Amino acid sequence: MKKLTLAGLALSASLAFGGAAAAQEDIAIAVAGPMTGGEATFGLQMRNGAELAVADLNAAGGVLGKQIRLLVGDDACDPKQARAVAEKLAGEGVVLVAGHFCSSSSIPASDAYAENGVLQITPASTNPQFTERGMWNTFRVCGRDDQQGSVAADYIAKNFKGKKVAILHDKSTYGKGLADATKAALNKAGVKETMYEAYTKGEKDFSALVSKMKAARIDVVYIGGYHTESGLILRQLREQGMKTQLISGDAMVTKEFWQITGPAGTGSLMTFGPDARKKPAAAEVLEKFKAKGIDPEGYTLYTYAAIQIWAQAVEKAGTTDPKTVADTIRAGQWDTVLGKLGFDAKGDITVIDYVFYIWNKDGSYNEM
Repeated sequence: MKKLTLAGLALSASLAFGGAAAAQEDIAIAVAGPMTGGEATFGLQMRNGAELAVADLNAAGGVLGKQIRLLVGDDACDPKQARAVAEKLAGEGVVLVAGHFCSSSSIPASDAYAENGVLQITPASTNPQFTERGMWNTFRVCGRDDQQGSVAADYIAKNFKGKKVAILHDKSTYGKGLADATKAALNKAGVKETMYEAYTKGEKDFSALVSKMKAARIDVVYIGGYHTESGLILRQLREQGMKTQLISGDAMVTKEFWQITGPAGTGSLMTFGPDARKKPAAAEVLEKFKAKGIDPEGYTLYTYAAIQIWAQAVEKAGTTDPKTVADTIRAGQWDTVLGKLGFDAKGDITVIDYVFYIWNKDGSYNEM
């Protein structure tokens, strides 16, 4: 990992606590995700959620009578950097990591956490393999791509009968996994896609891909990938005069998508969980974010909830021992800003309710 990134991690911890040396009695936890790079908007969501969760817990007396110290790890959604961040955080003595964002980061990081006795609760990583490997330390407070893909496929099959469908992905663990899950569900429903293509994450010129879709007269394009490339593809579709409907997943839940598309984004669809900002359980926390000038969109409240669950389980278990806490989490039901959550043996939440969102002409998005 780059020296700058390590320095940033140490600085984040220092700034969070006024630069004072952490007392031995503090309990160290961390939030880890893309604090820099193309998905930094989601890293900021996670950091905002973690910082307020820790501040609220500390204001209420901490956990087991001890204050919590928050470290911040930047993986830039890079698998190798994620592993290095995980090893660094484990060496810092953290007992919990709320992270990572990209599945391609969470999966390799989870191996390092497991080896070093660290509990991991991801707010955002949706690839099934994160929890399918039978590891003791992996949990998520979001859904999975096989569930999200089924919801998207069902919508496409019902609303675009007889239309030409293209499925694209960015080759990433998340993007390809989501695209393939959607494709499998569509095919099972009797819908055969007209195109199935890959592009490279970070590309900016999609003229060849757009021309291919135009020649095939694609009516709806499903993209397994992140908001930046999805926005650029849509914009270039519109520049070519195409009215193709864009549908994508939870990695479009950021207002940065609109900053890329402008009015061209109007009518775009995406799947995500029901808006956590509208849940009664989040009302008090929502007001605190508003007072800070923060819109807790996307995975902000999911990260807050991950730390809430850990804190409640620690209190119930009477220890911060990660394996004991993991067993406690699996055995319980937890009150969070997302509502009451429980987990199955794999570490997946037991209630899944993906819904569709639509982008409006004013640059806002809301549940359909």
